[in-house]
Amino acid sequence: MGGVSTDRTPAVHRRSVLAGAVLAAVSGCTASRRGADERRGTRSRVLLAYFSRAGENYWNGGRRRLAVGNTQVVAETIGRLIACDLHRIEAADPYPDAYDPMVARNVREQRADARPAIATPLPSIDRYHTVLLGSPIWNVRAPMIMSTFTEGLDLIGKTVHPFTTHATSGLGTTERDYAESCPGANPGEGLAIRGVEAADATPAVEAWLRRIGLKP
Repeated sequence: MGGVSTDRTPAVHRRSVLAGAVLAAVSGCTASRRGADERRGTRSRVLLAYFSRAGENYWNGGRRRLAVGNTQVVAETIGRLIACDLHRIEAADPYPDAYDPMVARNVREQRADARPAIATPLPSIDRYHTVLLGSPIWNVRAPMIMSTFTEGLDLIGKTVHPFTTHATSGLGTTERDYAESCPGANPGEGLAIRGVEAADATPAVEAWLRRIGLKP
């Protein structure tokens, strides 16, 4: 009455209640931000590293110019379905846009057992427990730049799952190649998607992610 407080709660108690409310609010915001971060993949413990090439590609016996490479299409599909950090592997010396010169370069690199330089190598993958390695299949195996990538990192104890886009070769020799270039890693089930079906591969990708335990 008359502006005089009728609250007889002790001041110390009021301060405790207020502090508790503030802490709860801050904790709630932190949890909310953490949940959002996890959904965005910023706190993910899954790394998806992929190499993809746009430009002129093989397509059902002919050629088609792609604005986005088939492997990138599949990688982005995976990125929409699970929390993961995406890293695109790019060659320091980009591959030719035209199909035939690209094939010729790949043949030279395979014969020389080359390790093409990567433009932006990852310094460490310590925070990840699972690594998804995506690439096309060129002449029955992943491009040699994938060996550059795997040999440049410590994959001991990591679970490694390959996924590929291909014309007829499936996973090619990726499982054997990664077993050799990732000593101490735990090999996991791979996924092979025909390049011409990359845009419609969501059901196959989702089923694979469930089988390997990355999606409920």
